Amino acid sequence: MNKLVYFLFRWRPFRWRTIMVYEMISLNLMYCAVPMLAYGVQDYDWSILRILLLSIITLFAGYFATLIWNDISDREIDKIAHPDRTIPSGRVTPTQFFIVALVFSAVVFIGGILISVWCLFVVGMAALFVAFHNKYLKKIIKIPAYSEIFTPVQWVVVAIFGYVAIWTALPQSHALSYDLPIVGAIAFDVDSFLNMILLVLFTYFADDAHDLPEGIHDIEGDKKLGVRTYASSFGIKTSARISFFMFFISGILGVVLYFRTVLSLVFLVPFLIVWLYTLRWSYQYMKKDEQEMKDTGLIIGQKGFNYFLTAFDLMFLDLLLQVLYHSFFVT
Repeated sequence: MNKLVYFLFRWRPFRWRTIMVYEMISLNLMYCAVPMLAYGVQDYDWSILRILLLSIITLFAGYFATLIWNDISDREIDKIAHPDRTIPSGRVTPTQFFIVALVFSAVVFIGGILISVWCLFVVGMAALFVAFHNKYLKKIIKIPAYSEIFTPVQWVVVAIFGYVAIWTALPQSHALSYDLPIVGAIAFDVDSFLNMILLVLFTYFADDAHDLPEGIHDIEGDKKLGVRTYASSFGIKTSARISFFMFFISGILGVVLYFRTVLSLVFLVPFLIVWLYTLRWSYQYMKKDEQEMKDTGLIIGQKGFNYFLTAFDLMFLDLLLQVLYHSFFVT
């Protein structure tokens, strides 16, 4: 364990010292927020707390596993765009990275099965797709922008996983139940299913919006290796416009989530402020010349990722306050 912790500090030390703590906390809140949103505002006991704990362990391990697999598969691109990263800089070898990725992947599968076979199926399918996408598909499939079209899959899985965990481990009494071979029973109603789809769409657009400026920064490496991003397929200016459009759509979806789910003004008001702030930065980014876009792509991408994480932070805070009020003042 000491070696593993030391390894993580060697991985991306600059990010760790500056913003990694914020991201780690926010990711934990995200992994809690989705099953809480699916469960609703009602009494909490060990059964739901167990799901929240296992969701954190499973998805947190999945986050690290995905980043490491991505670093391994993108090491040729990183030699050009990010020479300070772990493998290009020589801090860690691909073999060492591979072993650590296997450890995290094993934790993902164990955590998934401890919740339900359905959850194991979700993370298993996601792992297979991410592995083939990073290693082969994004370099050989000729669809324009293919790489960034499918990049948000790892985060979409978080939205699906949280709902599936509730539907399979704690199905609601009013839901329709379906019992399938091998994976077992799953129970959900139409409203809950539509809410999951809405959260999936929000997650997709909010995450992809911040990936596009980072793709602009990496455009030279992507072009050299034939990786198809929005920037390498349609040009830098067009990619920036698409990013702004995605930020805009994600904000609309966030508002619709407020109206359709148990989320309250505790979520909506600060969410609108953060969304408009991010939208303003994205709009200003579109007005820069192409070289400035390349130079500042990582900065805009980080601001977009902060917006993405903050939205889930606000969901968690809102739901936590509602659950506490329900527990201490209603029941």
